[in-house]
Amino acid sequence: MKLPFIPSLTPPAETPTAVYWFIFRGSDLLVADAGETAVLPTSNHNFTLLRHHYLGQLEENSEQIHCYAAEVAPETEPPAGMQFAGLRQLFLRLPMDHLWLAGRAVQIIDWDRTHQFCSRCATPNEILGHERAKKCPTCGLTTYPRISPAIIVRVDRLIEGVPHLLLARNGRWQRNFYSVLAGFVEPGETLEDCVHREVFEEVGIRLKNVRYFGSQPWPFPNSLMVGFTAEYASGDIVLEEEEIADAQWFTADTLPNLPSKMSIARRLVDAFVTANK
Repeated sequence: MKLPFIPSLTPPAETPTAVYWFIFRGSDLLVADAGETAVLPTSNHNFTLLRHHYLGQLEENSEQIHCYAAEVAPETEPPAGMQFAGLRQLFLRLPMDHLWLAGRAVQIIDWDRTHQFCSRCATPNEILGHERAKKCPTCGLTTYPRISPAIIVRVDRLIEGVPHLLLARNGRWQRNFYSVLAGFVEPGETLEDCVHREVFEEVGIRLKNVRYFGSQPWPFPNSLMVGFTAEYASGDIVLEEEEIADAQWFTADTLPNLPSKMSIARRLVDAFVTANK
């Protein structure tokens, strides 16, 4: 199957005619405001760019569109009819291919911004031409764009013959919604080990039959969410009170407020509902 996007480091030798620019002011993306929809710019509007990177080619309507990421200064004002908007705000306003490419772009820009100097000897880093990396010309330390792997897991349980799933509310969340459990992978852990540890730490229960579900890049700021399903094995809910405000077993017909449909958390819940309606 032909991929809709082919990443690349090398821009075309000649100025391309079909271009998308992912231009960021901080973590906000420049878009043309078209009412309920948003449109990517097709030029850099002659901005003074703090940094820019070629991303690769997106195939759209049988056309190869070259994609660039760039950053402008915090005081930069958008052109008339345009705005800088956060990626979460652009969900359902940008096409999904564009939104997830924006997630790739903002992570590359953030990496370039935060790794200008070698972390070992403080020499200015140099960008390599053959891979997405920087190398210190003095000590040779190579740094790559940071990706932070995290697990996210839906725990299923039969209670009196009725399928339930475990949902929790994080005490730090501003919105009053429930989601499946998640946590970052620690050094030396397998993904499966992390699933077992995080669930036991946060709600005190044991699992069995951990199975891979899917994954999703999550550029807030640089996570890779690796989704699993698992079955309840034993234990009672005991909250990690510093992090979890509440956790309960829900049926497909008694669900609380849920995360946005852009998240793999919602996909995990929706899959449970589809299987048990």
